[in-house]
Amino acid sequence: MPIDLIFLLQFGLSLVVSTIIAMRLAPALDWLAWPDAMFWLAMPHAFRHLGLVFLVPGVVAETMPGGFSSEAGYGDLAAAVAGILTLIALSHRWTVAIPLLWVLNIVGLVDLANALQQLEAVPHFNAAWYIPTFVVPVLLVTHAMMLIRLVRMAFGARPAVDQAR
Repeated sequence: MPIDLIFLLQFGLSLVVSTIIAMRLAPALDWLAWPDAMFWLAMPHAFRHLGLVFLVPGVVAETMPGGFSSEAGYGDLAAAVAGILTLIALSHRWTVAIPLLWVLNIVGLVDLANALQQLEAVPHFNAAWYIPTFVVPVLLVTHAMMLIRLVRMAFGARPAVDQAR
């Protein structure tokens, strides 16, 4: 089976599984206070510093095209910092949590969109293969879940950051 097809199959199946889990999880999140639900959705993004592995010699192939490694590595680091700041703000119920959630989602989605449009990098992932085939689908689904809640809040009653259900 060609490597590109294996990648797309693994990515697609991980996206399907992540979506099934999200559909099962969403009703439970609705019972939490808004900041608590957003905390759990933002939590995977705080681990995006793991994307720095793209900068480690030998983890990805030396033949990795263009600036993929640095763009993916530093893009993930920026999303991780936004994720960590967001978790802190949500934990303390600070009003800056809402703008930080928007920053996290914008930075994170731009990083993922940039990486996903560089399919020529696929054969060069080597040991970092698990990131785009397992982690990225989880990140995409949690971005979608956060954005749905942020948009609903923007067009509906704005919940107080410290408001419980």
